[in-house]
Amino acid sequence: MNYELFQSINQLAGHHPLLDELMVFATQKALLIYAIVLIAMWVFGKENHKHTVVFATMTGALSLFINFIIGLIYFEPRPFVTHNVQLLITHAADASFPSDHTTGAFALSLAVLLRHRKIGFGMVLLALLTGISRVYVGHHYPVDVLGSIVIATVVSIFIYKISPFLQPIPRMVIHIYNKIPLVPKNGQSEKIINPLKWKAK
Repeated sequence: MNYELFQSINQLAGHHPLLDELMVFATQKALLIYAIVLIAMWVFGKENHKHTVVFATMTGALSLFINFIIGLIYFEPRPFVTHNVQLLITHAADASFPSDHTTGAFALSLAVLLRHRKIGFGMVLLALLTGISRVYVGHHYPVDVLGSIVIATVVSIFIYKISPFLQPIPRMVIHIYNKIPLVPKNGQSEKIINPLKWKAK
């Protein structure tokens, strides 16, 4: 069933140029977009946005660490290793389960969604596209993506629940940042035209 679902998605690759470009863009550039969003939240956002950026970074790091441990314990060959697939982008033949791209995308998205719904909702939509693109380009099975979503969800909720006990960490990071000369500080960044107009949840 996993392979059949993979085929139903991957067989579209190579036949629809615009869709191919969208999926390749999502699979290659999504994490860069997340980085830009988090940097913008840090620079233009208020202190609670900076806290969210730190917690999102922690969530992403822990989720990817769990992926690394799983990869050491269980090895699933990638689809293009064991099957004839429509491979749009070359990739190393390392472990297929779970998908690091999808895990990172959902971990960052859900960490933000739990604190700022409007920003987080857009990020989750991009995460969904990222997960689908990993199957579309031939790098992962659907179960790899589903497993990544589960990991990211569990870790996101865990970090969110214990965040009151982790508050010293973002405070320390913000304190260190505010010591850096020539960077926008709290209040100063608000004088810059803010195109995002965020509001906390």
